[in-house]
Amino acid sequence: MDDRSSNKEIKQFVAFKVGDQEFGADIHKVSIIEKTLNPARVPTTPDYIKGVVNLRGDIIPIMSIRIKFGLPEIEADDDTRTIIFKFNDALLGVIVDAVDEVVSLHEEDIDSVTTITNDRSLDYILGIAKYDGRLITLLNIEKMITELMDKQ
Repeated sequence: MDDRSSNKEIKQFVAFKVGDQEFGADIHKVSIIEKTLNPARVPTTPDYIKGVVNLRGDIIPIMSIRIKFGLPEIEADDDTRTIIFKFNDALLGVIVDAVDEVVSLHEEDIDSVTTITNDRSLDYILGIAKYDGRLITLLNIEKMITELMDKQ
C-alpha cells in the first residue's frame, strides 16, 4: 500500500480567492459558508472589521480579509462569500472574493513559510501548498480568531 493513501497524512482545506491569490483554510474550522451578509457596523473597531451579524442566534464579527491583508476593497458580487469559522467557542466571519473547492493535501505538498522568511507578519500563514499546478497559501485561522478575541 502506498504511504500517500494513509489518512493521517491527508488534510482537507477550503480553497478561496482574495484578489489574484488563492488561500486555503482547514475545513474542520469551517462552520458554514454564506452568500453576502450585511453586517451592522460597530464603532471603534478596526477598519478590517466590517461589523457583526446575528446568524441563527449567534453574534458573529465579520472581517474583510482584503483590508486585513492591505488589499483595496471591492464591491461584493455573485461570487463573494462569507466563510464562518469556528475555533473553540469563538466564531469569525471572513469575507472572500470567491470560494473555489475543497482540496485534499498530503503533508509533503505543504512547504513551511519559515524556509522563506522569519517575518512575524506571516504568523497567519501555516504554509504554501502545491495543488494541481497552483500555489495555495494556507491560513492559520486559529491565530486570526485568537488575535481578534484578544483585542476585544
